[in-house]
Amino acid sequence: MSEYKPNVKIPCVYMRGGTSKAVFFHDKDLPQDVEQRDKVILSAFGSPDRRQIDGMGGANTSTSKVAIIKKSSRPGIDVDYDFGQVDIAAPIVGKTMNCGNISSAVGPFAIDEGLVEAVEPITEVHIFNTNTQKEIIAQVPVKDGRAMTEGDFAIDGVPGTGAKVTLKFVGPQGAASGKLLPTGNVKDTIEIDGKEYEYSFVDAANPVIFVHPKDFGVTGTETPAQFNALPDCQEICRKLEIIRGTGAIILGFAKDLEDAKKNSQTLPKIAFATKPVNYTAGNGTEIHAEDIDIVGRLFSVNMKMIDAYMGTGAICTVTAANTPGTIVNEIICGNGKIPSNRAPHIRIGHPWGIMDAYADLKENEDGTHTVLSGNLDRTARRIMEGYVYVRV
Repeated sequence: MSEYKPNVKIPCVYMRGGTSKAVFFHDKDLPQDVEQRDKVILSAFGSPDRRQIDGMGGANTSTSKVAIIKKSSRPGIDVDYDFGQVDIAAPIVGKTMNCGNISSAVGPFAIDEGLVEAVEPITEVHIFNTNTQKEIIAQVPVKDGRAMTEGDFAIDGVPGTGAKVTLKFVGPQGAASGKLLPTGNVKDTIEIDGKEYEYSFVDAANPVIFVHPKDFGVTGTETPAQFNALPDCQEICRKLEIIRGTGAIILGFAKDLEDAKKNSQTLPKIAFATKPVNYTAGNGTEIHAEDIDIVGRLFSVNMKMIDAYMGTGAICTVTAANTPGTIVNEIICGNGKIPSNRAPHIRIGHPWGIMDAYADLKENEDGTHTVLSGNLDRTARRIMEGYVYVRV
């Protein structure tokens, strides 16, 4: 008979940030040993298990996320923020990426936990994301010493309205590779099964590889359910994974395609990008071409198309829009709506609606623009606070 070991309880907060949810921990409440910390996090989420039935995970990548926060000792920074993508199918806590949606909950968490002084009406929280080594500035509405949750701002993919949290991803270029264009080119090609596929590999907030959906025999307007139901879905995903895995090798995250598939699922991301067209969102809303600048579909861990659009993916998209010659730039600045290679505001049509992304731009002498920050407006809400019981 094995020795009885009681579960250990650890303080935590369950929060929604944008279109994602995460378990938030104070750094001090978790083991400092990396291996032990990962074991605690996996137990808290009930991973690996496709239903995550014995933990806090929601059985999809958007709800299987962890944020670890501590007061920062860095000059000009309020809190350090570690993000983890908790794998559902494998005992892995991915640490190479950041999540833009969850970033929107970091400021409210820091204020409510007393890590940052609440200043009405807006408290500016300076966040250092340790995954990307980048600063994020969160502008959080505050009332009576706490972050506001109620408001009249709505985002597609989240029912109802909330208080608007504005995020500024400062100098987002080169978050994983140190370079805006990891290959050095605005576009590259790769041959798979005798056919060439064009892609743009852009690294901003998180690295994303943008491809043409028509090259894979799809429109790029499919919802995840529609995409998964395609007869050749598995074959399309095989090809997408070859391109994505090649990107992981370029970044130095994997030694070969098999290693990328096993150990570098979180980065880079891959996305369909196509010109604006009419389509029906997953909630039945009709999206009109004149209301968007690009149609985008992002894929997450294990080549699963996500239901909305990643925050960091949106930052990468608006940065790519302002990088002449990329697939995204040619779609957005070549559609007649935006007259030059300058796109301070873009509207992304995703599976659940429309997402806006903004860029603070600096004009260069050659007429190009440098993205000083990529910006998003999100909402966030504290859902639960208490203890999670883990098996260690």
